[in-house]
Amino acid sequence: MSETKADQAKVYQQDTKLTHTGNHPDAYHGFVNPPVVHASTVLYPDYDTMKNRKQKYTYGTRGTPTTDALCEVIDEMEGSAGTVLVPSGLAAITIPLLAFVKSGDHILVLDSCYGPTREFCDDVLVRMGVDVEYYDPLIGAGIAELLKDNTSVVFTESPGSNTFEVQDIPAICKAAHERNAIVMIDNTWATPLYFKSLDYGVDISIHALTKYPAGHSDLVLGSVSANERCWKQLHRHHGIMGCCASPDDTYLTLRGIRSMGVRIREHEKNAIEMAKWLEDHPAIASVLHPALPSHPQHEIWKRDFKGSTGLFGFTLKTDDMEKAARFYDALELIGRGYSWAGYESLAVLVNLSDRKIAKGTGDGILVRLNVGLEDPADLKADITQALRAGGFTN
Repeated sequence: MSETKADQAKVYQQDTKLTHTGNHPDAYHGFVNPPVVHASTVLYPDYDTMKNRKQKYTYGTRGTPTTDALCEVIDEMEGSAGTVLVPSGLAAITIPLLAFVKSGDHILVLDSCYGPTREFCDDVLVRMGVDVEYYDPLIGAGIAELLKDNTSVVFTESPGSNTFEVQDIPAICKAAHERNAIVMIDNTWATPLYFKSLDYGVDISIHALTKYPAGHSDLVLGSVSANERCWKQLHRHHGIMGCCASPDDTYLTLRGIRSMGVRIREHEKNAIEMAKWLEDHPAIASVLHPALPSHPQHEIWKRDFKGSTGLFGFTLKTDDMEKAARFYDALELIGRGYSWAGYESLAVLVNLSDRKIAKGTGDGILVRLNVGLEDPADLKADITQALRAGGFTN
């Protein structure tokens, strides 16, 4: 982008920004897309430039035109001071925690966090001498009572993994900042299109770019975006760790992000249709979708979020895992597999045994459903025949 175009982009709508930010055709002989730069060594014109790092690119791990293009789009969406790319969504969680937590610190992590987040905290941070405390995701301003003088980080995720509790992020940020703690959020579910977390007080926003930005179930990548307060420390630590992103995965994500706005609206529409249908189904005990009025934190979701996405949960009317497994194994169109936010629908039977506080689904066995881009009529037909095969209906 030229300076003039960049200035104009400030008044563009979100889809236009997604389409054009990070593209600089004038710098690449008029080609619309930036080049995929495969790089380790970068040459310098002379000793002084090399000694003092007086050029934009210094080594492959410290950024390329390809990574810069993707980071530019993410910063535009997030309103962040800077973004780093890492090889996976999990690395996007572990890198900032390592950057801001040290031995002797106390951190607060929501109890309904992504499972590998808990594993990292319990297996790595605890071994480092960090006091990890899990809190009720619905605590809101009450988190002030858990904050200590050595609390360095409050880790949030809204909605919570699998059980979809919507956190009161502004209240948590206010309390945390009064004690000088940093607030991080795993914002993968909403993306910055539907929850611009830094505007609500969050310091560091984490994304599995594997999900909606890439959108095609063919790569793993993560990003970490920081406000001015935290950017310098995050950027320095990222460089020290040498945890950089693949150029090809970066380019594929940049390509995917151009259509993310269009895709995410279709995911949202299909998921709401499926959630409402399941809510009325006699074999379903409950539906966990923040955009439904029946969701316990629907009003918080409506206050803070601009939309919903394609992932939600529902509970089968049974406590018999064998019966639930028969339903699950009978699915034909809906895949059995991890991850989500790709173009195809997926389901997982969820195990909540690691939760200490946030059990919260009531009776029944929980199914996490990723609604893809298929016709909802076909998804309904698949669930209907699977419920019949599982013995839930005649």
